[in-house]
Amino acid sequence: MNILLIGSGGREHAFAYKLTQSARCEKLFVMPGNAGTSLLAVNVSIDPLNFALVGKFCTDNDVQLIIIGPEEPLVKGMRNYFLADSTLKKIPFVGPDEIGAQLEGSKDFSKAFMTKYAIPTAAYKTFTIENLSEGIEYTKQHTLPIVLKADGLAAGKGVLICESHDEAMRELEAMIQNQKFGKASSKVVVEAFLRGIELSVFVVTDGNNYKLLPSAKDYKRIGEGDTGLNTGGMGAISPVPFANEAFLQKVEQRIVIPTIEGLKNEGITYVGFLFIGLMNLDGEPSVIEYNCRMGDPETEVVLPRIESDLVEMMHATATGKLNEYRLLISPKTAATVMLVSEGYPGDYAKGKIITGFESASGSFIFHGGTTKDLVGNYITDGGRVLAITSLGDSIKDAVQLSMQNAERIHFDGKNYRKDIGYEFL
Repeated sequence: MNILLIGSGGREHAFAYKLTQSARCEKLFVMPGNAGTSLLAVNVSIDPLNFALVGKFCTDNDVQLIIIGPEEPLVKGMRNYFLADSTLKKIPFVGPDEIGAQLEGSKDFSKAFMTKYAIPTAAYKTFTIENLSEGIEYTKQHTLPIVLKADGLAAGKGVLICESHDEAMRELEAMIQNQKFGKASSKVVVEAFLRGIELSVFVVTDGNNYKLLPSAKDYKRIGEGDTGLNTGGMGAISPVPFANEAFLQKVEQRIVIPTIEGLKNEGITYVGFLFIGLMNLDGEPSVIEYNCRMGDPETEVVLPRIESDLVEMMHATATGKLNEYRLLISPKTAATVMLVSEGYPGDYAKGKIITGFESASGSFIFHGGTTKDLVGNYITDGGRVLAITSLGDSIKDAVQLSMQNAERIHFDGKNYRKDIGYEFL
């Protein structure tokens, strides 16, 4: 079948790799894609947020399955646009509608949903310009540290952990009154800080049935030992050693099932991926956040561990037949090391030539922020440039191979963390 994949990062390159392994994938289009996806598929230079052009492309190219990688098209209602068109609505579509995507698009929506369905999460209150003074008073009395979250999408930068009351009051004012994160922070969720170890659990659902995908842990801070600024993710491992059968059973019973049932109870037909960011406190799971899509770089460690046909899984998801799909997961460990541009997550230069691909072996090299110059060189085109993923019999083996290949690839200003998986080694 002809498949359209929306997105342009390492997540989409990993998807493209797995989709093109399937005999059912006749032609893959990636919109807009990157230099890595162009090796496997046809890149399409259409803005995914121009739904009319995306729809026309689908009808012109006989697209028979559409998979959405990033959150923005979903939060802005791409599925709704397709469902409203008599021709487009016939195309099997992986991704929730605009209301379902509010689990990620609005922190206030997701917290209210969790509270309603008794899903374990941190205590919270929401504030806007109308009750900002009440919010200031609330933070004055709050236990430290205090977590402030911009309600809307803020490119992964809208969460602040404040260590003092003065900082929390100052930042709450900056977010709401001065729009520190634009419109995304016109509403702010103030919540209690959860202590423990973070991990992510991924679910795919057709609206009724669901499958639990491999667990993963990503490393968000730029510096080793989890120091410095937050990033989109500097690496990941899967599976997570402490996410044993007993822990995952708690996650399924207390979080996954109530979430799926809650969505159905709200009349939301949620079709696609559900990313659940969790905190593990002494073996007890609590939800930090929902995302309405797969994570990046977690996708780069989750998909290589799936041994069954991804096209079949995506088609079963989109057509309500996920109960008929048999998910096979490799017992091996996957580890991803992210190569980033100098200066990231702040300002960074683009256009640096990337070399050394031919000397790297035994790993998957997923392109994140890359393109090609006029003479065919691969060049940097983003903050997170390449994800080096390896499979091994242990975390140590997988990390070691990814590190070896990270050394072999070069571009000016290359930076990466050398301690991925450090707390388990």
